[in-house]
Amino acid sequence: MSSAQTIRDLTATSDYDPNSMPVEKAREHIRAFLSPVTTIERLNIRAALGRVLAEDVISPLNVPQHDNSAMDGFAVRFADLKADGEATLKVIGTAFAGKPYQGTLGPGQAVRIMTGAVIPSGADSVVQQERAKVSGDQVSVMPLPKKGTNTRNAGEDLRAGEPALRRGQPVRPAEIGMMASLGIGEVAVYRKLRVAFFSTGDELVAVGKPLGPGQIYDSNRYTIYGLLTRLGCEVLDMGVIRDTPEDVERAFKEAAQAADVVITSGGVSVGEADYVKQILDRLGEVLFWKIAMKPGRPLAYGKVGDAHFFGLPGNPVAVMVTFYQFVRDALLHLQGQTVATPLPTQKVICTSPIKKAPGRTEFQRGILSRDASGQWSVRTTGDQGSGILSSMSQANCFIVLPTDQGNVPAGAAVDVQLLDSLI
Repeated sequence: MSSAQTIRDLTATSDYDPNSMPVEKAREHIRAFLSPVTTIERLNIRAALGRVLAEDVISPLNVPQHDNSAMDGFAVRFADLKADGEATLKVIGTAFAGKPYQGTLGPGQAVRIMTGAVIPSGADSVVQQERAKVSGDQVSVMPLPKKGTNTRNAGEDLRAGEPALRRGQPVRPAEIGMMASLGIGEVAVYRKLRVAFFSTGDELVAVGKPLGPGQIYDSNRYTIYGLLTRLGCEVLDMGVIRDTPEDVERAFKEAAQAADVVITSGGVSVGEADYVKQILDRLGEVLFWKIAMKPGRPLAYGKVGDAHFFGLPGNPVAVMVTFYQFVRDALLHLQGQTVATPLPTQKVICTSPIKKAPGRTEFQRGILSRDASGQWSVRTTGDQGSGILSSMSQANCFIVLPTDQGNVPAGAAVDVQLLDSLI
């Protein structure tokens, strides 16, 4: 089904309201349009960090490859142990990790063994060294609860021929280590997602140039650049676009031809720059939403040519909030990631009162901390104006207040989203 047809189907549904879209419903509608990239590259596993697996990674060997010891101690035959006392055995050698004992245990014998060493032939259990006493070539060992204690079986982690990692899984340091442990040096991943972005507004000035009357520096492009880079995207910064229909249309066309996703900040809310809506209607199919949230009420999403389009608000804090709440998840999905990465939340006590009227979901900037007793709590950063970018620097979390929530008294439990864990 085409994106245009999907949009027409969506706008025909009874729950579609572009002027008051609940946060969760907006996320669902955005997800309905997303088609992940399909181009595959083969990369060295180090270069694959931050990418998404395009194929299952099949284990070429058993992990562990051999039955081995989970403890430093003594490899023994369970049949030689006593049920209610110490058994004395003869120590006939030592097994090291990477240097197995070459002989075979007979009745009444034991082999000193190190963690990770191959279980010697004839042995079936390991007595940890804390439960053994050595005297010359004799060792007295305590009973074990069952045969196989303190051993790891070959293939109990992974069996040869089985998937070690699944397609759609992000490649993190743990995945690199896993592949290296299997002797895998290259892996198939999806190509990087290309994202073009620009700001609109004649009041915006590039960093490094002097400010004129009524002008401000364009911080949003730098914020968006940082967010996209941390997500592993290939970024195309198109700068500040003059606020004229001709320049904006030209920028949209160039961005849509060069990228998979186009992101703008400022000038997309209906009533502020109606010509932007007209341009987008000519170039693609776009939904203009007023999300029932604060900050970040104006948000546009749709398609410009073949590219996905996100029109973010102009206020600096609203840019970050809408990116975290909508764009982040969409970009991860477009990258080919199928493993769920929900925004991490936890419920804690809020030590400061919060004023809120029911009707919108609010994302207030918060500072999460732990006291000497280990109890976690959160407080707001203070003034929650959507232009106060310093509050985002101070914050380490969002305090998430649901739509029907009213004022929050000090001491009440609230949900928080951890910023450092989002990207």
